[in-house]
Amino acid sequence: MTDVVIIGGGPNGLMLACELSLAGIRPVVLERLPEPGDEPKANGLLGQVVRLLDHRGLHERLTGEAQPPRANTAYFTFGGLGLDLSLLEDSPVHTVAVPQRRIVEVLTERAAELGVQVRRGHELVGLSQDQDAVTAEVTGPEGTYRLRARYLVGADGAHSRTRKLAGIAFPGRTYDRMTVRSAHAGVPPEWVDPATGVLQVPGFGAVAPFLPHRTETGGFSYAPLPGQPPLISTTEWDQPATGTPMSLGELRASIGRVLGAEVPLSPPGGAGPHVLRRLSGGNTRVAERFGDGRVLLVGDAAHVYAATGGGPGLNLGLQDAANLGWKLAAEIRGSAPPGLLASYQTERRAAAERMVLNAQAQAALIAPGSDVTGLRAVMAELLGEAGTVRRLAELTTGADIGYDMGDPAAHPLTGRFAPELDLRTEAGPVRLAELTRTARPLLLDLTGNGSLSAIASEWRHHFDVVTARPRPGSPAALLLRPDCYVAWAADHLDEPALEALRRALRRWLPCAGR
Repeated sequence: MTDVVIIGGGPNGLMLACELSLAGIRPVVLERLPEPGDEPKANGLLGQVVRLLDHRGLHERLTGEAQPPRANTAYFTFGGLGLDLSLLEDSPVHTVAVPQRRIVEVLTERAAELGVQVRRGHELVGLSQDQDAVTAEVTGPEGTYRLRARYLVGADGAHSRTRKLAGIAFPGRTYDRMTVRSAHAGVPPEWVDPATGVLQVPGFGAVAPFLPHRTETGGFSYAPLPGQPPLISTTEWDQPATGTPMSLGELRASIGRVLGAEVPLSPPGGAGPHVLRRLSGGNTRVAERFGDGRVLLVGDAAHVYAATGGGPGLNLGLQDAANLGWKLAAEIRGSAPPGLLASYQTERRAAAERMVLNAQAQAALIAPGSDVTGLRAVMAELLGEAGTVRRLAELTTGADIGYDMGDPAAHPLTGRFAPELDLRTEAGPVRLAELTRTARPLLLDLTGNGSLSAIASEWRHHFDVVTARPRPGSPAALLLRPDCYVAWAADHLDEPALEALRRALRRWLPCAGR
């Protein structure tokens, strides 16, 4: 019997497969497509997920750059309103401009390195489960067969067959008035400032790259992504499609309605694949539950979002995988603390609902009408304050998501993603992110006086221990879960702090202290 079958070989399914493999579980991935698709989808990653990939050693593979993620300290956007990130001492906005097909390539390579079996051309057509396992009915190149597994995880997208077969409802809201038109296209080169990338549209004005621009009739964005022609998009309400295929002429007409100005568009150069699409309507939905018995959901199978930028589904989905992988592995090994696997739904559903709030707020701010224009004017005044900018930047990037670690008197870092720390060890300088590549729990002792030696010895088989000298202002010690969230931290290692550490170890670490 297989331990885990993952339905879907996209980014989320592959990420989960890698996380399970790092925890010692070898899953089987079933992907219905015989080859990876080249249809343009997401164009990058935003926020907390960028740092997560750095903690797994994948950031360098995706970017081709050896340096760690660098935060955007200039500007970003929320609901088409500019966020002046220069007001912040430390920006939470990390971005990686990389097409989804490249993300799939990198994760496929990593999964192969870890020994993951990916079966392409295999599609789930039925499932049943009992107390001990799930039986998947699968069609493949050689016919239909059954595969029995201890758990089955649906990473098969917004129209998830796994979710439907498991009978899990998908409530939410449909935005049926909205039409988004997008295309890779050329613009007059003399309209583009070579230093800033700003597009100067005669009759309208300056359009900063990558920032959505909202008018009372719709939205417009110009994204000169590296290595491809600019991606140009409009958003309109009550301008439904005619039923004819999408064309550059249709996009030009839409731009004229939105901006009140003409923008000549030329066919894109290069081999492609190129975007030329029209999307009518959209959905913001969260699954009623993220699992049913031995069937679990991650990514778009569990949550979808409309009317926001930054690819929230992909950003959340990869973090779903990191959250679920180590917990499911512990459950399969029989070493999970009580409630560990159930905490996947508790934590990630809360994160999904937080993103719903983000999606709804941004949808309200980009909607047409003079009343919305008034609301935006008030919001623009508030965005002159650093506190407001930080709140919205963290909401957009998911940096405000924290988990309840069960300690009401916890350190402020507890429940948050690992901080950025540059450390000095006996072996030399190292970043904290470089210490988490194996996805093992990590106890970081920054005291330098051996205060944690007894606990480290007691639980030495269950986590890695690193002793280092930190930069000023760092905590005395912290415990990281495999998904890089802080399970415990302390500024002073007195007996109450050490007892809190023992409670955290018993709650989160497989077999620890039992």
